[in-house]
Parts: sequence; C-alpha cells; structure tokens
Amino acid sequence: MSRHLERLLAIDELIRNSERQTAPSLAEALEVSERTIRSDLDFLRDRLGAPLSNNRKQGYYYTESGWRLPSISLSKGELFALTLGARMLETCSGSAYALELRSAIARLAERLPEETWVDLQQVADERIIFGSGAQTHIDPDIWNQLEDACRESKQVWMRYYTASRDSASERVIDPYLLHIYRGTNPYVIGWCHRRDEVRWFRVDRIQELKRLETSFERKPDFNAKDHLEMIFQHEVGGVPVTVRIWFDAKTAPYIRERRWHPTQELHEHTDGAVTLQMVVRGLNDVKRWVLGYGRGAIVEEPPELRQRVAEEIEHMNYNYSNFSIDDD
Repeated sequence: MSRHLERLLAIDELIRNSERQTAPSLAEALEVSERTIRSDLDFLRDRLGAPLSNNRKQGYYYTESGWRLPSISLSKGELFALTLGARMLETCSGSAYALELRSAIARLAERLPEETWVDLQQVADERIIFGSGAQTHIDPDIWNQLEDACRESKQVWMRYYTASRDSASERVIDPYLLHIYRGTNPYVIGWCHRRDEVRWFRVDRIQELKRLETSFERKPDFNAKDHLEMIFQHEVGGVPVTVRIWFDAKTAPYIRERRWHPTQELHEHTDGAVTLQMVVRGLNDVKRWVLGYGRGAIVEEPPELRQRVAEEIEHMNYNYSNFSIDDD
C-alpha cells in the first residue's frame, strides 16, 4: 500500500469518528504537515468525489454518511463471499487466524454502508452455518512460529505429545509445510531428525516449540504433491501397497459419491456391490475406516489388512461378550 493511500484511509477513518477534526489535528495525528493534509483533503474532494465539508463547529465532515472510499473495489457479493470463506476457514482450521480474519473483514466492511453490512452479517449468521464436528485447539503462537519456520527454512525444537503412547518427547524437525487435513486436522510435515524420515505431527499436540536459527534444505527427493497423494486419511510411511475392499449394495452408494484417494479405481458388480482399489502407504487408518462400515465391507487384499481387521473384530467381540457394568 502506498503512503498516500494509507494517509487517505487514515483521514477517512478520523473524519468518520465522533471527534472534531481540523487540518492541524489531522496533521498531528498523521505526523505530516498541514500542507500535505490540505492536499490530501483536496484529492478526496476533487478526485474521489468525497462529499467533504468544513465549518468551525464540526470541523471536517461528510455531508453524505453513506459515501465510501472507492479504494477497495469489492462488490457486495464479493465481500459476502469473503466473509463466508473466512468463517469457513475459521471453523475448519481452528482459532489460529480468528483475530486476523475478523479484523480484516471488519476493515473491508468499513467501505460499505452500515445497513448493507448488517444485512450481510445477518444472512451469514442465520442462513449459512458451518460446522466442523470435533474441533481442535491450536496455539496461535505455535502456529505462527511454524509458519515463519516453513517460510524461512529454519529448524524447530518441540516437545511433542504422542497419543498412542500417552507420552511426550523432544524432537528437532525441518518443517517442510503445514497441512490442514479434512478441515480439522492441522499437521506440520517435515524431516524428523530423531527418526531420520519425513513425519507428520499434529500441531495441536505440540506442547512447546522454539524456532532455531539453524537453516535446512528439503530433501531433494521430497515432492509435496506426490507425498500427499500417497496417504490415506493421514497415515504415511512404509512401502506402497495395493488395497482392495468389497462393499455390499447398501453401502456402495456411499463409496461412489466420493473420491477417497487419488489412485482409486471402482469396479462395479452386477448385484450393485462395488470393489474399491487404491495404492496407499500404511494400513492402520484403512483398517479403522473399513471397520466403520461394519458388515457392509470386506477386505480382499492384502492379507495383512484382512488379518488386522479380523483380529480387531475378534477383540471387540471378546470385549462386548465379557463386559459388565460394576454397580459399585
């Protein structure tokens, strides 16, 4: 933004507030000369068509309160779309950008008549609702440090909580990129020096983080697009493996309506069933996903995945068969 435009925006804001503004008061507030302020006021009036007037009692004021600076060329529809996009992002990715989003939208809204903005807000509040299911809680400071480290290629030290082991560990990583998976799962993906491989870390599980001054370079064989395409859910690592899962006719419509993986192929059966084939790395998340469809899904390949699902079902059956509520 040019200094001239920045001053015009500031002058416009000062004139709209309740305090009386004169050329000397504007010059003092913006730390420029009165001559510069008078030139800016002339520019507002003559070039931008501002309905600007001045008298001893009121100072400078607008004779038409609905007039707005044409400095931001957003239509009503564009601002509404931006408002909804901001709310969607805030809902999906947690609170890391909440304050910045609200501030940016509010500043843009200053260029619209108040009645129009109130109408837009009411529609956004009452007619279009975004819900994300289970929400995560991101520490904005940790997220912002990761952003800086990714952009500047700086290593970070962190204390990370691993849910599967219910314990915390210290690690140094080279943060390659930030990835918000399926709207609510924020990850930092990078080279873990403890494991000597690319790993994913849930940002909301980082208990403490410090940006280091040590620079890093990405591994030459790391390609973000290829890496992300090989995952199923959020599991990475291991060699690629072909998975085939049969879904019965009642479950098949739910499988057809989405693209679950970039490599997927659907094979239709005459009875309405469908077989999904895809190439993934890691089988734990596939196992959990298959179990979610109950008897409507059967793993055909690989044998290892069939075994994992069968063992899980066996353990579940044992738990339910032997579970009792202790009244004590």
